[in-house]
Amino acid sequence: MLTPWFISGFTVIAVYFLDRWENRHIKSLFDWVPAILLAYIIPAIISYVFNVDYSQAEIHNFSRDYFIPLAIIAVMSSLSLGQLKSIGYKPILVFLAGSFFIAVFPVVLMMLFSDTEVISKTLLTESYWMGIPPIVGSWIGGSTSQLVLKELVECPENIFLMVLVMDNILVNIWTILMFQSIKRTNTLNRWFKVTDVALPEDIRIENKRGWNPWLTSFTLFGIVLLSNYLIESFVLKVVLLSFAGLAFSNFIPKWNSGFALKAGSILIIVVMAVLGLKLQIATLGFNIPFLGFLSIWLVGHFIFMVLVAKLLNVNMAWVPIASMANVGGIATAPAVTAAYNLKWMPHAIVLAILSMATGTFWGMLTIWLLKNLVILQ
Repeated sequence: MLTPWFISGFTVIAVYFLDRWENRHIKSLFDWVPAILLAYIIPAIISYVFNVDYSQAEIHNFSRDYFIPLAIIAVMSSLSLGQLKSIGYKPILVFLAGSFFIAVFPVVLMMLFSDTEVISKTLLTESYWMGIPPIVGSWIGGSTSQLVLKELVECPENIFLMVLVMDNILVNIWTILMFQSIKRTNTLNRWFKVTDVALPEDIRIENKRGWNPWLTSFTLFGIVLLSNYLIESFVLKVVLLSFAGLAFSNFIPKWNSGFALKAGSILIIVVMAVLGLKLQIATLGFNIPFLGFLSIWLVGHFIFMVLVAKLLNVNMAWVPIASMANVGGIATAPAVTAAYNLKWMPHAIVLAILSMATGTFWGMLTIWLLKNLVILQ
């Protein structure tokens, strides 16, 4: 019988190399099925074909103790706070407004429309509310935050896969819409009478030579080992490792942030491959009312940022840029930005990294609000 370690390892290697294969058919596949989703599905298909249940395998405890913490500290240690100054406070406020809306809006909507069928039946009775924090994590922080929040809220595997699939569909559609939106920036600026359209300060994203990758890896792993020895609470561990990562990238001059980010992206695939072992394909479903809920949530996020940008009198280009930094991530945010101004691409990258660094905390806020204002009422 295939071991869970073998299946996870095979999945990570296969997805990693397929994602880098310069074949147009393979590239087309990853345009619609991202690596993180494929890494989640492959182990589930293998366990389904061989009719084996790996949901209680010891590898899941190992992932929670080592893989997830390593992914968190690696990603967090890629953010340089000094680069934020070059963007300016107004675009950052637009970005934070988008994050705030994503974290708080579903709670407000559930409180205002608690008697409707989609809220009372789908979200509460059928427990789809547990899929909301992982979406907050995905839209603001990316895959790392999504996985951490899934663990914190204990989201069932069937709901989590449905969230992944619908999230992937919506983000692909949203990316196309943001490309169209940023191309109409000048029109939006005229409509909303925005006058502050100056270029921000230049940001130089340098691949400077830093610590040796082995030393960087040893340091990250050592901190995770120490945290497992000293801290029992998973939540507290997540918070402390996040701050430790920020300290590395901002107070160690030669810290290898580029390697840390690459290591974090691989670790995310590892974690997803392990989680895929829990998935039971027979339990899958697709909930249309929940998809409608997500669509309203996402459109509202954009409208709210437009209003904030108007209030701050800041270039409307920052709205799709900030939205993609939140919802899209480090790849799509600069791509959308390039459709408006190539010189702004580094700013989009920094905002996307800021999103990755803050997503888990926004998701924790969502969980707290849901449990105290909605679920317990």
